Amino acid sequence: MAQTFKPTNLTPSARSYSPGEYPQIEFEANNGVKTVIRYGKHRTGSTLNLSFNNIQDSDAAAILQNYEDINSIWDEVNFAGTKVLEGASSQMQSYFVERTELKWRYDGPPIVTSVIPGRSNVECKFVACLDSP
Repeated sequence: MAQTFKPTNLTPSARSYSPGEYPQIEFEANNGVKTVIRYGKHRTGSTLNLSFNNIQDSDAAAILQNYEDINSIWDEVNFAGTKVLEGASSQMQSYFVERTELKWRYDGPPIVTSVIPGRSNVECKFVACLDSP
């Protein structure tokens, strides 16, 4: 079962998204004719990168704990009920959370950069997978 991204009250300073690609291979003959074999009906490799700038160290620690909690049992991340998508239009939000075939997972550990004592910047990278725990 998916675990909610924490802390739930943080709005990202920046968000980038890539919808991924369909799993396929393309063959090209010597005369230029192309044949494409598609291996599935869903895009894979969607990515979502979130940046949280100048947040309290307690919030940065909560993100690190969330990463550990989710990855210790190979679970997925749920963004519903959080402020992660705040500021994005409903059309954009549908790509992030409504594609139910995709399960968001951390794509590596969050990167924490200390700004001043008690404040940090945190970068989180997520990748969408077709599997679920």
